[in-house]
Amino acid sequence: MNDFSEQQEDDVLIQEDRVWQGNGWTARVIKNEDDDGWAVAMIKDGEPEPALVGPWTMGRDKKNPKPLDINAFHTLVKTASEVIRRHEQQLHAQLHKSLRVESEQGSLTVKLDIVPDEDDPYALLSAVDAYGEQLAQVRVAPNFKLSATSAAAWIENDFRRPH
Repeated sequence: MNDFSEQQEDDVLIQEDRVWQGNGWTARVIKNEDDDGWAVAMIKDGEPEPALVGPWTMGRDKKNPKPLDINAFHTLVKTASEVIRRHEQQLHAQLHKSLRVESEQGSLTVKLDIVPDEDDPYALLSAVDAYGEQLAQVRVAPNFKLSATSAAAWIENDFRRPH
């Protein structure tokens, strides 16, 4: 057997009644721990935890799960991808905040970008003018609260590092 055909065998995807792989995902039908029913776990390739776990339909015998198929799998991939996308948007919104403040320098955008470093988390507070030119940037605590009041006070204090 040559290297190419061995590689092809390694890449064969499982597409069975209770496990279906494709598009970078694995759907796995599992026993629902909360009741007598079944659940499906959607796991993105390379991730240790499922992105989505939801109820799964019983089969006709009312004991075993309905088998996975290509249509159900595509629906599950779409749903799990949307869950990940929303989670990423929420995380981005938590880590990156901005607001506009009117000042003597004109309309400024003040940004707070949190760097969630495990050892030394911090945030960068910056001010950008209407032309996109950065006027100032200082390092602040990761729990700094950006508000219209705190931004205006920072600007009025000549962009000195807030305490």
